[in-house]
Amino acid sequence: MADTGDDARFDFVVVSNRLPVDRVTAHDGTPSWKPSPGGLVTALEPVMRANDGAWVGWTGVADDDQEAFEAGGLHLVPVRLSGSAVELYYEGFSNDTIWPLYHDVIAQPTYSRRFWEAYVDVNRQFAEASAAAASEGGTVWVQDYQLQLVPRMLRELRPDLVIGFFNHIPFPAYGLFSQLPWRREIVEGLLGADLIGFQRRADAGNFLRAVRRIFRVQTAHGRVELPAAGEGRWPNSSSDRPRSVVARHFPISIDAKAYVALVEDPDVRARAAQIRDELGNPSTIMLGVDRLDYTKGIRHRFAAYAELLAEGKLDDDTVLVQVASPSRERVETYKALRDEIELTVGRVNGEFGTIAHSAINYLHHGYPREEMVALFLAADVMLVTALRDGMNLVAKEYVATRADDDGVLVLSEFAGAADELKQALLVNPHDIEGLKRTMLTAVHMSRAERRARMRALRHRVLTHDVERWSKDFLGALADVRPTASSEAAAAVD
Repeated sequence: MADTGDDARFDFVVVSNRLPVDRVTAHDGTPSWKPSPGGLVTALEPVMRANDGAWVGWTGVADDDQEAFEAGGLHLVPVRLSGSAVELYYEGFSNDTIWPLYHDVIAQPTYSRRFWEAYVDVNRQFAEASAAAASEGGTVWVQDYQLQLVPRMLRELRPDLVIGFFNHIPFPAYGLFSQLPWRREIVEGLLGADLIGFQRRADAGNFLRAVRRIFRVQTAHGRVELPAAGEGRWPNSSSDRPRSVVARHFPISIDAKAYVALVEDPDVRARAAQIRDELGNPSTIMLGVDRLDYTKGIRHRFAAYAELLAEGKLDDDTVLVQVASPSRERVETYKALRDEIELTVGRVNGEFGTIAHSAINYLHHGYPREEMVALFLAADVMLVTALRDGMNLVAKEYVATRADDDGVLVLSEFAGAADELKQALLVNPHDIEGLKRTMLTAVHMSRAERRARMRALRHRVLTHDVERWSKDFLGALADVRPTASSEAAAAVD
């Protein structure tokens, strides 16, 4: 860090839509900040602490004039978003255009010019805030689909910077991506980075195919060679020198050590036993933990479970617990999804429940990590049935907590985690009959097979944790721009 005042500059800057904290107000009206839940925060907080860097993002409150501040040992730089910007850039283009498009058009994207104009404006705000926070020759790591234009904008403002971008969600095949009216601008925005990271090899391949189709050139070994500005049809900002952009997969992971430590907490273990007791000590507890999102396959999971109950293949000594944390509740698609899910829960419980037993225990809440670990410990079968998912860290969290090497993970082949967690029971969630067979296989699997599979899964998760992910990404970034980014890469060794 160059200095510590309001105009502090940092050698390492992370940029994401949201800051990693939420504002809370005490009973006496005193405001404070607490760490916010979520996969991105879980993944990046250890990296930030290791690098003593700054985090640029929105506070989550419209028209918030919060100045830069310290919280939890992190230097946080807020970007002010108006209510209109939140509606058009975040709820609009990010979550009603890009999100459904990048998730295989499970829901129909909205292509609105007003959404796009707001997206451009807000990305420029983030680029300007990042440029102001970064020291000369510093490293800026931009996160996720809300900020795909920032790399190019930032390079135009600060050509001295080393810029990385990581896409946490899938990148679609060109047949889908080509629907986007602003496909060229998005690709140009991403090519402002030195290194573009994706969750899966297929996602990186999809991006490179988009580059080839839009610019009619070849790419080789994940590398795009950009000529100097003004040469050919390539975007290279205002640089008068050629440069390389690398697109590769870097599967994200979790802070596995933190989950292992919680498993050893007597209070967490006691809570896990209490959960089983409160559920009536069933023979099998199946668990789903998701944001309430149409990409997560909750409807498919419920359909398979209800059919197994109707066919008598699961008895009333089996319980499904579904945690569905609130998500984007102002977006109409999500309002409709919640109504549908809750109607389904009511129907299944009405048909198969008793006074003493609910077929589905549905919880529309967010929970602290300790409670989630207790749920993981209590569950015999973890159901991850996403229709499309960049990674799905819940799958890895469940595996990390199974210190007894027991439990079964049912995992969608359309989640990025399926590339790594090959000893899970992989399933196509669209195939309801196949999903039913897999759920029964999980319930009746022998202890010896459960342990053998879980040992292999845990080895993968514990040896490929978030620290390794960040080290791999920053190491690759240093290779692309070796002089300027070597210090950032070394900071996580």
